[in-house]
Parts: sequence; structure tokens; C-alpha cells
Amino acid sequence: MKIAVIGAGAWGTTLANVFARKGLETVLWAREREVVGKINRDHENSWYLPGITLDERLQATTDVAHATEGAEYFVWVVPSQYTRKALEGFRPHLPKKPTIICANKGIELKTLMTMSQVVDDVLAPLKPRFAMLSGPSFADEVSRDIPTTVTLGCADEKRGKAIQETLSSETFRIYTTTDYRGVELGGALKNIMAIAAGVSDGLNFGSNARAALITRGLAEMSRLGEALGAKAATFQGLSGLGDLVLTCTGDSSRNRQVGLKLGQGQRLVDILEEMRSVAEGVKTTEAVYTLGQKLGVSLPITEQLYDVLYNDKNPQDAVHELMTRGLKDE
Repeated sequence: MKIAVIGAGAWGTTLANVFARKGLETVLWAREREVVGKINRDHENSWYLPGITLDERLQATTDVAHATEGAEYFVWVVPSQYTRKALEGFRPHLPKKPTIICANKGIELKTLMTMSQVVDDVLAPLKPRFAMLSGPSFADEVSRDIPTTVTLGCADEKRGKAIQETLSSETFRIYTTTDYRGVELGGALKNIMAIAAGVSDGLNFGSNARAALITRGLAEMSRLGEALGAKAATFQGLSGLGDLVLTCTGDSSRNRQVGLKLGQGQRLVDILEEMRSVAEGVKTTEAVYTLGQKLGVSLPITEQLYDVLYNDKNPQDAVHELMTRGLKDE
């Protein structure tokens, strides 16, 4: 079996390496020729995953046709805001009924579509089969074979089991669910809460505030998820609570780092300019804020974070408003 991994950032490179180590023929597509050259020559992606030795069997390419020819699974790890454009470029090279496994986490800002909806929209003539891979999984830890568990959401239970069996390894364990919408929303929404948790830590609010934010953030995620057709129970699993805890507490979380610097008084534009990798939660906050307004769903944390990110609201004032809202039952 051949696996095509589209996107050679830290997570895409990590997944491709996991599959290659298992003995699966794996081709990693990247835009940057320098990245491809380093992977094929030195077996390292020094741009996005420095210090990690990659399996010698892993191939990298900038050639779309080479990446896709003969592949059975297409693992999509392009940042969510660029997924539509990438899919359009790959579409002429994809087979009929391609299995697209999204491992990116976000909501398209212009359309407010989830990744499954973007895939269906762009690849409609090909009748794609969709799956979503998400869960608590920092790339550097997965790359060092530290035990990791994630969730694969796939509406077709049989197909989901086949993907699970193919891609799981001794250190990378995959669970399955048919609630792909819950899995993709959990992965996207937790990034908002990770930025908020970083703000809290940057303000030196401590453990009490962080624990409360994670708990109320999960309630907010579940509320919007149900409004969009997901199952509330999915948010209690690896792709919801598991990923939420990790990104709200782990120093490797890019989204938490954005929030941390905001809480310490840095400007968003300066923070983003310093980052090589994308912090998905910044654009996702804007998309989810708009979704909440459109659907009439109460999203108090998202609303305050939106004002901090896009209206230059003082984080201290945002926290004050959250704490002095009308009292209610849990």
C-alpha cells in the first residue's frame, strides 16, 4: 500500500515518518524544494522538525503526480486555510472515490466550512471518502516513539477499521468512531481554548483559572458541536478532552504560546511574524465567532478571545467580563 502525505510541516512529516517506519510505502509532498532535498538527502526536516532522524525509506517530492500515483490513502496536513487551494491543485491527479484523511485542524474562514465540507465541496465530482485523524499528539513526541493515542472519525465504519489497522503501530494507537464531525470540530475548537489558556498563564493567573478555563471551554466546544450535528460524547474523548488538555497545558502547543505572549503584552502581529509554523487557532477563533453569531450559540470564551485578537481588547478586561457575567447553573 502506498500512502501520500500532503504537507511537510512538523505534523505532516511526523505522520509520514510513522507510516514509513511501519514499512508502508510513503511519499511526502512539500512545496519547498529545500525541505524535499534535506529529507531525501539527510533524512531530516530541519525547517519544521529539527533534530529528528527520519526513516530512510521515506520519500519526499514537490511533484504532485509522483506523490499521488498509485496511492490508496491521501493524508491531508496542509493548514486549514490553504486546504481548498491545495485540493484544487491535486484534484486532476486524484483517482475516483479517493480516501482523504484530514489531519489538519481548523474551519475555513471564508465559508465557515469544516474540513470534511471543504473536501466534499472541492472534490464532489470524484465522490471522496472522508476520514478525520485527531487527538493529543505533539509532533516531537510522536517522532520520538513516545506512546500516543488518537481518534479516527469516519462515517463508513468498515473503512474506518481498515484505516485504523493500516496506520496504527506499536507506539501510535488509533481508536475509531463514526462521528467524524465531532472529531474534526474537537480538533479545531480546542485551539481557541489553547490560546485562551495561554493568555491566562501569561497573566499569571495560575492553576485554578487554567482548570476552570479547560472545563468551561469543553462545555463551549460541546455546545457548538451539537449545534453542528456532532455527538456531545465525542468531546469527552481523545479528539476533544484529550487534545484540549494537551494544548492548554503543553509548552509545545503553538496556540498556547500565542496566548502566553498576548497575556505578557506582546502584539498579535509581532507574535505571528516570529512563527514559522501556523497557529490554527487564530483564524479558527474568527471563524467560530462568526459561526456562533450565525447560529445563536453562546460562546463566551470565544467571544472574548475574538475581541482580544481582533479588536485589541485588554486581556484583563476580557477576563473581568467573563467573571462578572450573569450567574447561572452549571
